[in-house]
Amino acid sequence: MSKFKRIITAGPLVVEAVYPAPHPRDSRAVRHGKKQLSSQAQQMMNLKYAYQKLELLIAANFGPKDLFVTLTYDDEHLPDSRQAALKQIKAFWKRLRKVRQSQEEELRYIYVTEHKHGEGRWHHHCLLNATGSDFEQIRQVWGQGGVEFRAIRVDKEKHYETLARYLCKEQRDQLGLRLWTGSRNLCKPVRECFRVPDDTPLRMPPESRCIRLEDTGDVRTAYGHYRYIKYITKGKLAVRRPKAKYRRRKK
Repeated sequence: MSKFKRIITAGPLVVEAVYPAPHPRDSRAVRHGKKQLSSQAQQMMNLKYAYQKLELLIAANFGPKDLFVTLTYDDEHLPDSRQAALKQIKAFWKRLRKVRQSQEEELRYIYVTEHKHGEGRWHHHCLLNATGSDFEQIRQVWGQGGVEFRAIRVDKEKHYETLARYLCKEQRDQLGLRLWTGSRNLCKPVRECFRVPDDTPLRMPPESRCIRLEDTGDVRTAYGHYRYIKYITKGKLAVRRPKAKYRRRKK
């Protein structure tokens, strides 16, 4: 007998699930029951909510040493529409990328554009990788209003999920509009799926930790059960860099 095991790894954040695999000798009822459990487990791993996908993307690219920045506008530069605000933030990233390139530093970022809370003024929440000399540099490159810096926390009160939920708090102005935008060089979560023995335990590695009790579960029926767990591994941010693509020059 065997089961399926799925693993999603996003930097230090790991999501695992073990669920039944149908066997040729199973009766029709047992196969149907296992298929339902398998479907539930896969749906959970598919991360249907926007904040769940963003949580993994954040964990795969940013950690406590990186930056959570809010960019606001003064009256002189305040945009009058989302389109105008997006134009200005895209120009900011272009200027900052140019500065980073001159210093041989990479720029990775995720941002959201909001205006529905507070005084209703357009602003941007941004996550970007730190280089060690960012505070004054970002203020100068932005130059259109205020810049607020906050720490990226990973503890019991604040973590990747709470940050992702915060960034997804405003609903879309239009159906189909993306909640966030990221740079093209962001690292993607790594997904794996393979068969394991039926008695394979689902355990966290030593010194890892779950943030919340809701991050573990064991769903049982008469036809079997599936288990899942989400945890933070101890150690440095384990980011897998995408391989660079080279184009041959035309002669």
